[in-house]
Amino acid sequence: MGTIEYKKTFFKVADFVSWQKDKALILSPKFQRRSVWKPGTKSYLIDTIVRGLPIPIIFLRDLPIDLETLRPKREVVDGQQRLRTLLSFVAPRSLEDYDPEKDQFTVQKNHNKEIAKKTFQELDDEIKREILEYEFSVHILSPQMDDREVIDIFRRMNSTYYQLNKQEIRNSQYFGEFKTLAYQLALECLWYWKDWKVFTDDDIARMKEVKLTSELIMMMLDGKVMGSNDKIIEDYYNKYDNSMPYKNQIYNRFHNTMEIIDKNFKDFLLVSKFGQQTKIYIFFAVIYDLIFGLNSIKKSESDDKQKISEVVVERIKMANDTLKNKTLFNSRRQGIKERKIIYNYLIDFVKNSD
Repeated sequence: MGTIEYKKTFFKVADFVSWQKDKALILSPKFQRRSVWKPGTKSYLIDTIVRGLPIPIIFLRDLPIDLETLRPKREVVDGQQRLRTLLSFVAPRSLEDYDPEKDQFTVQKNHNKEIAKKTFQELDDEIKREILEYEFSVHILSPQMDDREVIDIFRRMNSTYYQLNKQEIRNSQYFGEFKTLAYQLALECLWYWKDWKVFTDDDIARMKEVKLTSELIMMMLDGKVMGSNDKIIEDYYNKYDNSMPYKNQIYNRFHNTMEIIDKNFKDFLLVSKFGQQTKIYIFFAVIYDLIFGLNSIKKSESDDKQKISEVVVERIKMANDTLKNKTLFNSRRQGIKERKIIYNYLIDFVKNSD
């Protein structure tokens, strides 16, 4: 294969709608996967467009002009599911194989309250216009490129990325209430994680802070210290995909706990093992317990919190000194056994001060 010829350009949503209505867009060529997106994924895409945020590049291939209709045609090489989702929302009648049971959807409330549960026709004219005028970055492959070359390109684009970790896979599979809350809190608290040097930029790029935030939400929700088990985390994403109890309380308490940690322990975390990724979960759990009570969220709708006294702050720092030489504390494991032992030691040390 020689040098691949393609051109870079931009097309509006309205362009794709127009091509689909004129039957000038081949949305599902034979080498493409069939549409498998869940309603949450579709909702997230429309919200992304409404907010004017970027979406990955769409790849098309120009086809020879149809000599009967005298119209050009374009084939979707990569982006079929994004475009089908968009067309299903904006112009469902343009899809010959439109199936309401599989294709019909609206934006979810947890993604965008303003347009939730509304069809495209029910949206305000301003929002409709924003959607139709949204521009995709598009790469157009030459019509001289044969099917073998296109298939090779398609497979390369879908196989050469680094292997996804479990949290990155969850990011691509879930778009519901638990995921939205976890990502919102992780994003809003990003500067804490960076200031405390818990996570590097590479860690954040791999969503490690989102995984930790997810684990902390689980701890707050069920009122107990848990392990770092990907299967259990996924169970929570699945269980609370459609609805999330105590969402507002968890949101407020999470922020309050982070603020108190930053105010009282920022410099301490920079030199303590509690500032490490394997220990910060335990530290958050202890501070949360002292402020609200570990198992309190199901007992009270109040967000009233206890103050952290200077004596308690100093006791926590003293406990860190007593833990320094303990083998368990120096281990980088973060299983449920290790977490519970260190958590119980720290809580007892602070609460049973002389």
